[in-house]
Amino acid sequence: MTTPAAASTLEKETSMSDVSVPKLDLSPSRVKRNLSPARLIEEALRRGEGHLASNGALVCMTGDRTGRSPKDKYLEDTAAIHDKIGWGGFNTPITPGQFDAALAIATQHLNGLKDVYCFEGFVGADSRYRLGARVVTEQAWHALFIRTLFIPQGSAAAGGDTNWKHDWTILNAGRRRLTAEEQTKLGVKSPVFIAQSLERRMVVIIGSEYAGEMKKSLFYAMNFDMPEAGVFPMHCSANVAKDDPSNVALFFGLSGTGKTTLSADPNRLLIGDDEHGWSDRGVFNFEGGCYAKCIKLSKTGEPEIWNAIRFGSVLENTVIDPETRVPDYDSQKHTENTRATYPVDHIDNALIPSVSGHPKNVVFLTADAYGVMPPVAKLSREQAMYYFINGYTSKLAGTEAGVTEPTPNFSACFGAPFLPRPAKVYAEMLSSKVEKHNADVWLLNTGWTGGPYGTGSRFKLAYTRAMVTAILNGSLRNAKFTPDPVFGLPIPDAVAGVPNDVLNPRNTWKDGSAYDAKAKELAKKFRDNDAKFDIPEAVRKAGPRG
Repeated sequence: MTTPAAASTLEKETSMSDVSVPKLDLSPSRVKRNLSPARLIEEALRRGEGHLASNGALVCMTGDRTGRSPKDKYLEDTAAIHDKIGWGGFNTPITPGQFDAALAIATQHLNGLKDVYCFEGFVGADSRYRLGARVVTEQAWHALFIRTLFIPQGSAAAGGDTNWKHDWTILNAGRRRLTAEEQTKLGVKSPVFIAQSLERRMVVIIGSEYAGEMKKSLFYAMNFDMPEAGVFPMHCSANVAKDDPSNVALFFGLSGTGKTTLSADPNRLLIGDDEHGWSDRGVFNFEGGCYAKCIKLSKTGEPEIWNAIRFGSVLENTVIDPETRVPDYDSQKHTENTRATYPVDHIDNALIPSVSGHPKNVVFLTADAYGVMPPVAKLSREQAMYYFINGYTSKLAGTEAGVTEPTPNFSACFGAPFLPRPAKVYAEMLSSKVEKHNADVWLLNTGWTGGPYGTGSRFKLAYTRAMVTAILNGSLRNAKFTPDPVFGLPIPDAVAGVPNDVLNPRNTWKDGSAYDAKAKELAKKFRDNDAKFDIPEAVRKAGPRG
């Protein structure tokens, strides 16, 4: 069933504190609603918001915020949701009065503009759990961005559904930065303020033009709503074998670890590249598009993504030749976190609508900047829960404000910034789903080998793809495995297409004692991190031995 919609705060005058929130003006004379991609591109070019690349994509800049700003995001704390939230970390509370103040600033700003753009579509490919999202933006390219990533009414991704119902609202006033006085009143020290209310079902974005804030805010909403509906929400990509609908695979990981790249497989059907739910019937995409990192993108290395970037797509912060308009995917002039969005139907092998069966394989992607984790390991049930709740990986350059090089990081459930509930809720859902459907769980290191970042090198994509192929075709399931002495991770003795010496990370280091020291250092970090969680003792024992 569709999640019930709350009454929209925007449809009436509201004053929850001493702040009067004006009504948002959505009159037809100023609102350009549900425009086609071609119309939105025309609007963006007319308004000077971007340029057209030679491949047809719209190229836009996001200002000084070229990644998400998790330290500037806040959650309205109310009695209705307080006890359900895992406070601390990325869940920083604000009062209803502070939320009202942010809402008033954004509304006044949007009301003062000649034109605003409105998208009204869906989040959730499975109609039983679908949310209706209204997104109001001041820039045409932001409306195009969200149209590529959410699900338009009546589209094939929506299964032709036009029964739109208003559940969530996003107000994007990204060009309106907080003044020093407003920062003082709100009690913050940044001109960027992103406020979300789970009770009002609203998101307010002030001061950041990074469009990814919109999509991740609704993922956060799904992560709150879905557990109560019996759906496990996941920060993962997913695909399925063309000739076997029961052969579904999930790829969990933070931004830049390989979710999009590894799920865009010419031999399989793409379900989605970033956000999914696992229901009693199987897996479904939350989105209707893909948001791919495109730094170092090449036609030979990632042909599906390369060909998907065309008219109707958006390129963020990508350098293009001033004359030919050809994108330079190797350039990091603006940021390493260059991005491309495109509707899922731009992938030739996309499954539309994006709904499939239960996973046979679950893969955790870790970009290990220490260079000590094995490239692939098969996890026991206890190890699966342990490595999931710890979510070890690295933040990659540009994915968040202030991150300039790979930084070792523990991100619970491979998505801590997007999880309103305590991490244990999601870890227990994973354990239950994997056990019920007898799925195999794997750890795949897409990070460094032969040494840490700065000394070693990233695993070759060809080797990673070979390991994924062996997982998905079932050949690796029955391989001979040898436990790693430090982490206890079962490492296969051989994988087709991968040199044997690559499989044991210690063998790739010139100095074995240096590897041992670095591995023990990471093992201690795991133990320090797992102390934060209330987990069964059998799960804790499944962690590192060193």
